[in-house]
Amino acid sequence: MNSTVAFAPALRELPALLRGELEATTPWLDRWQRARLGVHVVVILAGAGLFGAAIGCWRAPLAAFYTALKLPLIIMLTTLGNALLNAMLAPLLGANLSPRQTLLTILLSFTLASAILGSLSPLLFFVVWNTPPLAAPGAGAGAGYSFLLVAQTAMIALAGVVANLRLMQMLQRLSGSRAVARRVMLAWLAGNLLLGSQLAWNLRPFVGSPGLPVEFLRANAFQGNFFEALLRSMRELAGP
Repeated sequence: MNSTVAFAPALRELPALLRGELEATTPWLDRWQRARLGVHVVVILAGAGLFGAAIGCWRAPLAAFYTALKLPLIIMLTTLGNALLNAMLAPLLGANLSPRQTLLTILLSFTLASAILGSLSPLLFFVVWNTPPLAAPGAGAGAGYSFLLVAQTAMIALAGVVANLRLMQMLQRLSGSRAVARRVMLAWLAGNLLLGSQLAWNLRPFVGSPGLPVEFLRANAFQGNFFEALLRSMRELAGP
Protein backbone atom coordinates (compact mmCIF):
# COMPACT_ATOMS: atom_id res chain seq x y z
CA MET A 1 0.00 0.00 0.00
CA ASN A 2 2.80 2.45 0.95
CA SER A 3 4.67 1.73 -2.27
CA THR A 4 1.50 2.40 -4.29
CA VAL A 5 1.03 5.73 -2.52
CA ALA A 6 4.69 6.63 -3.15
CA PHE A 7 4.37 5.95 -6.88
CA ALA A 8 1.12 7.91 -7.25
CA PRO A 9 2.72 11.38 -7.62
CA ALA A 10 5.25 10.04 -10.12
CA LEU A 11 2.47 8.45 -12.16
CA ARG A 12 0.60 11.77 -12.23
CA GLU A 13 3.73 13.33 -13.73
CA LEU A 14 3.81 10.77 -16.56
CA PRO A 15 1.85 12.91 -19.09
CA ALA A 16 4.34 15.79 -18.66
CA LEU A 17 7.22 13.34 -19.12
CA LEU A 18 5.73 11.84 -22.30
CA ARG A 19 5.10 15.31 -23.72
CA GLY A 20 8.66 16.37 -22.91
CA GLU A 21 7.55 19.50 -21.03
CA LEU A 22 10.72 21.32 -20.01
CA GLU A 23 9.02 23.48 -17.37
CA ALA A 24 7.84 20.36 -15.56
CA THR A 25 10.79 18.01 -16.12
CA THR A 26 13.80 20.30 -15.59
CA PRO A 27 13.19 20.68 -11.80
CA TRP A 28 13.25 16.87 -11.50
CA LEU A 29 17.03 16.98 -11.98
CA ASP A 30 17.63 18.71 -8.63
CA ARG A 31 17.07 15.65 -6.46
CA TRP A 32 16.69 11.89 -6.52
CA GLN A 33 13.24 10.36 -6.26
CA ARG A 34 13.02 6.58 -6.38
CA ALA A 35 9.40 6.50 -7.51
CA ARG A 36 10.13 8.83 -10.42
CA LEU A 37 13.19 6.79 -11.41
CA GLY A 38 11.05 3.68 -11.29
CA VAL A 39 8.51 5.22 -13.66
CA HIS A 40 11.31 6.14 -16.09
CA VAL A 41 12.65 2.61 -16.04
CA VAL A 42 9.16 1.18 -16.63
CA VAL A 43 8.67 3.49 -19.63
CA ILE A 44 12.01 2.37 -21.09
CA LEU A 45 11.22 -1.31 -20.52
CA ALA A 46 7.71 -0.99 -21.98
CA GLY A 47 8.44 1.33 -24.91
CA ALA A 48 11.75 -0.13 -26.06
CA GLY A 49 10.53 -3.64 -25.23
CA LEU A 50 7.44 -3.34 -27.44
CA PHE A 51 9.51 -1.93 -30.27
CA GLY A 52 12.05 -4.71 -29.85
CA ALA A 53 9.29 -7.33 -29.95
CA ALA A 54 8.01 -5.80 -33.18
CA ILE A 55 11.52 -5.99 -34.66
CA GLY A 56 12.07 -9.63 -33.76
CA CYS A 57 8.61 -11.06 -34.46
CA TRP A 58 9.35 -11.25 -38.19
CA ARG A 59 11.88 -13.99 -37.48
CA ALA A 60 10.16 -16.03 -34.78
CA PRO A 61 8.37 -15.63 -31.43
CA LEU A 62 11.61 -16.47 -29.62
CA ALA A 63 13.43 -13.74 -31.56
CA ALA A 64 10.71 -11.26 -30.54
CA PHE A 65 11.19 -12.20 -26.88
CA TYR A 66 14.97 -11.87 -27.09
CA THR A 67 14.84 -8.52 -28.86
CA ALA A 68 12.27 -7.21 -26.37
CA LEU A 69 14.90 -7.84 -23.69
CA LYS A 70 17.93 -6.64 -25.63
CA LEU A 71 16.78 -3.19 -26.72
CA PRO A 72 15.89 -1.89 -23.21
CA LEU A 73 19.10 -3.51 -21.89
CA ILE A 74 21.19 -1.59 -24.43
CA ILE A 75 19.44 1.66 -23.52
CA MET A 76 20.00 1.15 -19.79
CA LEU A 77 23.66 0.19 -20.20
CA THR A 78 24.27 3.14 -22.53
CA THR A 79 22.63 5.46 -20.01
CA LEU A 80 24.82 4.26 -17.14
CA GLY A 81 28.04 4.20 -19.16
CA ASN A 82 27.57 7.64 -20.68
CA ALA A 83 26.49 9.12 -17.35
CA LEU A 84 29.91 8.23 -15.92
CA LEU A 85 31.75 9.64 -18.93
CA ASN A 86 29.63 12.75 -19.37
CA ALA A 87 29.78 13.65 -15.68
CA MET A 88 33.49 14.28 -16.28
CA LEU A 89 33.11 15.92 -19.70
CA ALA A 90 30.32 18.40 -18.86
CA PRO A 91 32.36 20.57 -16.42
CA LEU A 92 35.30 20.57 -18.82
CA LEU A 93 33.00 21.87 -21.57
CA GLY A 94 31.58 24.67 -19.41
CA ALA A 95 28.42 23.09 -18.00
CA ASN A 96 28.26 22.99 -14.21
CA LEU A 97 26.32 19.74 -13.97
CA SER A 98 26.57 17.34 -11.05
CA PRO A 99 26.84 13.58 -11.67
CA ARG A 100 23.23 13.26 -10.51
CA GLN A 101 22.02 15.88 -12.98
CA THR A 102 24.02 14.25 -15.76
CA LEU A 103 22.53 10.82 -15.11
CA LEU A 104 18.97 12.10 -14.79
CA THR A 105 19.27 14.26 -17.91
CA ILE A 106 20.46 11.32 -20.02
CA LEU A 107 17.80 9.09 -18.45
CA LEU A 108 15.08 11.61 -19.33
CA SER A 109 16.28 11.73 -22.92
CA PHE A 110 16.27 7.94 -23.30
CA THR A 111 12.91 7.69 -21.55
CA LEU A 112 11.37 10.06 -24.08
CA ALA A 113 13.00 8.15 -26.97
CA SER A 114 11.66 4.86 -25.58
CA ALA A 115 8.16 6.31 -25.26
CA ILE A 116 8.30 7.38 -28.92
CA LEU A 117 9.53 3.93 -29.96
CA GLY A 118 6.68 2.37 -28.01
CA SER A 119 4.18 4.59 -29.81
CA LEU A 120 5.71 3.53 -33.15
CA SER A 121 5.61 -0.19 -32.32
CA PRO A 122 2.02 -0.71 -33.67
CA LEU A 123 3.17 0.79 -36.97
CA LEU A 124 6.17 -1.52 -37.05
CA PHE A 125 3.96 -4.52 -36.18
CA PHE A 126 1.75 -3.53 -39.12
CA VAL A 127 4.77 -3.33 -41.42
CA VAL A 128 5.98 -6.74 -40.23
CA TRP A 129 2.51 -8.25 -40.69
CA ASN A 130 2.48 -7.15 -44.33
CA THR A 131 6.08 -8.12 -45.11
CA PRO A 132 6.81 -11.52 -46.72
CA PRO A 133 7.95 -13.93 -43.98
CA LEU A 134 11.48 -15.26 -43.74
CA ALA A 135 10.41 -18.69 -44.97
CA ALA A 136 8.69 -17.34 -48.08
CA PRO A 137 10.07 -18.72 -51.35
CA GLY A 138 11.77 -16.53 -53.92
CA ALA A 139 13.28 -13.09 -53.46
CA GLY A 140 10.44 -11.72 -51.35
CA ALA A 141 12.06 -12.64 -48.05
CA GLY A 142 15.34 -10.95 -48.97
CA ALA A 143 13.57 -7.78 -50.07
CA GLY A 144 11.43 -7.88 -46.92
CA TYR A 145 14.52 -8.23 -44.75
CA SER A 146 16.10 -5.15 -46.33
CA PHE A 147 12.87 -3.18 -46.08
CA LEU A 148 12.47 -3.99 -42.38
CA LEU A 149 16.04 -2.87 -41.67
CA VAL A 150 15.37 0.46 -43.34
CA ALA A 151 11.98 0.90 -41.63
CA GLN A 152 13.25 0.17 -38.13
CA THR A 153 16.31 2.38 -38.66
CA ALA A 154 14.10 5.29 -39.77
CA MET A 155 11.85 4.90 -36.72
CA ILE A 156 14.80 4.71 -34.31
CA ALA A 157 16.33 7.78 -35.98
CA LEU A 158 13.04 9.69 -35.58
CA ALA A 159 12.83 8.85 -31.88
CA GLY A 160 16.49 9.83 -31.40
CA VAL A 161 16.11 13.17 -33.17
CA VAL A 162 13.06 14.20 -31.14
CA ALA A 163 14.62 13.10 -27.83
CA ASN A 164 17.90 14.87 -28.59
CA LEU A 165 16.11 18.11 -29.49
CA ARG A 166 14.54 18.04 -26.04
CA LEU A 167 17.91 17.17 -24.53
CA MET A 168 19.49 20.17 -26.25
CA GLN A 169 16.80 22.48 -24.88
CA MET A 170 17.25 21.06 -21.39
CA LEU A 171 21.03 21.46 -21.52
CA GLN A 172 20.60 25.07 -22.61
CA ARG A 173 18.36 25.71 -19.62
CA LEU A 174 20.79 24.10 -17.22
CA SER A 175 23.94 25.76 -18.58
CA GLY A 176 22.42 29.13 -19.51
CA SER A 177 24.35 29.15 -22.78
CA ARG A 178 23.47 27.78 -26.20
CA ALA A 179 27.15 27.43 -27.13
CA VAL A 180 27.93 25.41 -23.99
CA ALA A 181 24.83 23.27 -24.49
CA ARG A 182 25.90 22.56 -28.08
CA ARG A 183 29.39 21.46 -27.00
CA VAL A 184 28.05 19.21 -24.27
CA MET A 185 25.42 17.81 -26.63
CA LEU A 186 28.01 16.92 -29.27
CA ALA A 187 30.22 15.22 -26.68
CA TRP A 188 27.27 13.24 -25.34
CA LEU A 189 26.17 12.20 -28.82
CA ALA A 190 29.69 10.97 -29.53
CA GLY A 191 29.59 8.89 -26.33
CA ASN A 192 26.18 7.48 -27.26
CA LEU A 193 27.47 6.56 -30.71
CA LEU A 194 30.63 4.85 -29.44
CA LEU A 195 29.07 2.92 -26.57
CA GLY A 196 25.60 2.33 -28.02
CA SER A 197 26.86 1.07 -31.37
CA GLN A 198 29.27 -1.36 -29.72
CA LEU A 199 26.60 -2.71 -27.38
CA ALA A 200 24.28 -3.10 -30.36
CA TRP A 201 27.07 -4.97 -32.16
CA ASN A 202 27.46 -7.37 -29.23
CA LEU A 203 23.77 -8.01 -28.57
CA ARG A 204 22.38 -7.66 -32.13
CA PRO A 205 18.88 -6.34 -31.21
CA PHE A 206 17.72 -6.23 -34.81
CA VAL A 207 15.91 -8.47 -37.28
CA GLY A 208 18.93 -10.75 -37.39
CA SER A 209 20.69 -12.46 -40.28
CA PRO A 210 18.11 -14.68 -42.05
CA GLY A 211 20.59 -17.55 -42.48
CA LEU A 212 21.55 -17.82 -38.80
CA PRO A 213 19.63 -19.51 -35.97
CA VAL A 214 17.83 -17.45 -33.32
CA GLU A 215 20.09 -16.97 -30.28
CA PHE A 216 20.17 -14.50 -27.41
CA LEU A 217 23.94 -14.09 -27.63
CA ARG A 218 26.04 -15.49 -30.44
CA ALA A 219 29.22 -17.43 -29.74
CA ASN A 220 31.28 -14.75 -31.51
CA ALA A 221 29.40 -11.78 -30.03
CA PHE A 222 32.55 -10.28 -28.50
CA GLN A 223 34.81 -10.88 -31.48
CA GLY A 224 35.61 -7.73 -33.43
CA ASN A 225 33.63 -4.53 -33.08
CA PHE A 226 31.11 -2.37 -34.88
CA PHE A 227 33.66 -0.06 -36.43
CA GLU A 228 35.74 -2.88 -37.91
CA ALA A 229 32.59 -4.30 -39.49
CA LEU A 230 31.65 -0.86 -40.83
CA LEU A 231 35.10 -0.35 -42.34
CA ARG A 232 35.01 -3.83 -43.88
CA SER A 233 31.61 -3.11 -45.45
CA MET A 234 32.84 0.19 -46.84
CA ARG A 235 35.86 -1.55 -48.41
CA GLU A 236 33.61 -4.18 -49.97
CA LEU A 237 31.40 -1.48 -51.45
CA ALA A 238 34.43 0.38 -52.79
CA GLY A 239 35.57 -2.78 -54.61
CA PRO A 240 39.10 -4.11 -55.17
